[in-house]
Amino acid sequence: MTRFLAMGECMLELTHRTEHDLRLSVAGDTYNTAVYLARSTAPQEVGVDYLTLLGDDHYSDLVLETMREEGVGTHLVGRVSGTQPGLYLVRTDEAGERSFTYYRSQSPARGLFGDGHDLAEGLNGHDVLYLSAVTLQLLTDRARRHLWELLEQAREQGARVVFDSNYRPAGWPNREAAREAVSTAYGLADTALSTFDDEKALFGDDSPVEAARRLRGQGPREVVVKDGARGCVVHVEGETGEEPLHVPAEVVDEVVDTTAAGDSFNAGYLAARLRGEGAVDSARRAHALAARVVARPGAVVDDPEMPPRGALP
Repeated sequence: MTRFLAMGECMLELTHRTEHDLRLSVAGDTYNTAVYLARSTAPQEVGVDYLTLLGDDHYSDLVLETMREEGVGTHLVGRVSGTQPGLYLVRTDEAGERSFTYYRSQSPARGLFGDGHDLAEGLNGHDVLYLSAVTLQLLTDRARRHLWELLEQAREQGARVVFDSNYRPAGWPNREAAREAVSTAYGLADTALSTFDDEKALFGDDSPVEAARRLRGQGPREVVVKDGARGCVVHVEGETGEEPLHVPAEVVDEVVDTTAAGDSFNAGYLAARLRGEGAVDSARRAHALAARVVARPGAVVDDPEMPPRGALP
């Protein structure tokens, strides 16, 4: 069995049903990927765990309960007395594109890999470690340096690091700080699951192909650059030749909510790769999963054909 560990922040999500009617759920970029990976694989094939810090309030209990219902392991979730999980609100326009408002400055997850809240031993024993730039922006400079050391040690022990750029400017002091952290993460990653808009904003790439070429030169042997409805490009050592290959996205009749489009794509891609499928076929499966997700509201969707792992017999 493959042991998969996602790390980051799991928050409360409020989405608009109507202008004055909000729906509460649990979400967060790396958490969304963990959930969709759990839904897309069998427990005996892939064990999915999550590493984060929560508070000791009712809503933190709700987050933990939801994780368990989804079949996501919670033994690496720490609790911080007197704190509450972060919260964000999502507004979605007529095209399904979303905007976010965050209330997370006091989130306990900001203490990850810091003094007194070190869950570093949790990285041991996992085959795949998954994080994003949103994970990185939570951390202090000292905690981020500690994380780099832990990732290096894990790779030396045979673990594979997967990094998703997921650049959110509001979470960084400036673009240079984000670019430095993301560049370091790419240098430690075996697989880069990036997004063209992020790479263009941070590094000035003119196309997904240009971004994929640059990323391969930074270290990752496996690169996927997502480009929304236009699909993605994949550039994988030993599989795709010297140039990145384009894989078109599936056509979606009605896009309802793109909140977890990239997160679900990542899960679909990783699920297929962990089953031994090729990069191009894995990208096709990833597009298929993302197409299902964006046709429904919310980050973690209700889909009877894709039930929570915890609901399976």
